[in-house]
Amino acid sequence: MTKKSHASLAIPDPDPGHGHALPPRGREWKRAKIAVAIVLILLALGALRTVLANWLQTRAVAAVTEHNAREYVNVVLPTSTKDNGNTLLPGTLRGFVESPIYARATGYLLHWYVDIGAQVKQGQLLADLDTPEIDQELAQALAQRDQTKSSLGLAKSSLDRWQQLRQRDAVSQQELDERQSTYTQDVSNLAAADANVRRLQQLESFKRILAPFAGVVTQRNVDVGDLIDAGGGTSRALFALAQVDPLRVYVQLPQAYAQGVKAGQPVVVVQAELPGQQFHGTVTHISGAIDVATRSLQVEVTLPNSDGRLRPGAYVQVSLPAVAHARLMVPGNALLFRAEGPRLAVVDANGTVHLHAVVIAQDLGQTLEIETGIEATDKVIVNPSDSIADGDRVSITPPKKGQEAS
Repeated sequence: MTKKSHASLAIPDPDPGHGHALPPRGREWKRAKIAVAIVLILLALGALRTVLANWLQTRAVAAVTEHNAREYVNVVLPTSTKDNGNTLLPGTLRGFVESPIYARATGYLLHWYVDIGAQVKQGQLLADLDTPEIDQELAQALAQRDQTKSSLGLAKSSLDRWQQLRQRDAVSQQELDERQSTYTQDVSNLAAADANVRRLQQLESFKRILAPFAGVVTQRNVDVGDLIDAGGGTSRALFALAQVDPLRVYVQLPQAYAQGVKAGQPVVVVQAELPGQQFHGTVTHISGAIDVATRSLQVEVTLPNSDGRLRPGAYVQVSLPAVAHARLMVPGNALLFRAEGPRLAVVDANGTVHLHAVVIAQDLGQTLEIETGIEATDKVIVNPSDSIADGDRVSITPPKKGQEAS
């Protein structure tokens, strides 16, 4: 009875057809926690990825902004003039002797015998003038001189007679003195008449225009029949004459080089129209003072020109001995003009700009010779912007292919 009671109290099998039991509830909870953890991890990774992407984008934008904001510049290194033993300066060729030929007599041009380019000798006839007024004045002066000479003869004979009468006390001393005065005055009148005749004869000689020296005729400004005025003020010159062998070369030497040139130094002259040809001359004269307006010293070079290849008035370049000490040269477009004075922008190793005050020794146009202010190792900015300031950060533009060697 007891055994049956215990058998009746037994729990029936919910799934009599299967022999497996249900998994415990703790394992399901564990799986749920793992799934939630995985979801949270994925969400955290997504958020981290978004934050990282935003940070990387912000950093890239900042880098691009900094890259666009940074100024790129071209730089050059100063070159030294130590190896350049000569200084090339502009010069002007002039004839060794140059003179405009004016007329000393007023008249009409009767004939001219030489034209431009003609080689003439000293004393050669260049032109003839017709001077009718001077001819008449000379004839009148000759007549006046003859008249004065006749009066002088009469005064001389009268004086001799009155001197004899005075010895016999036939006339007074006052009357003798009057005759003596008349004679002396006539002597002076004759001397004046002779001087006037000689003056007009000299003017007559100026009817023939002669070459004062040997040379070449560079100008002819008159023609037959032109009215020629005497003198050289407002009147025009008949001819221009120049001696072309040797030539003079006038050079304006800057004050910085004034101590480095001496008389007797050899120089080399070149002309652009005669490529590959050099002409050798000698420094013959040096001005004794610096020109205040240009701060330069005038130097004269004598240049042989026996073959006549060089012509007066031409522009040439003269190579003069340079000064002994070396200077640094930079391009002219590197100079900055500031209120404090000239400046050069120099970039250091960190890309920082420093404005250096410089002293310019000589302005050669495309290049500048710098006395003080920079070193040979300084990187000088070429074509700097007007807004560049001390302390700016810049980047140096890398040289292109073919520029590194140069």
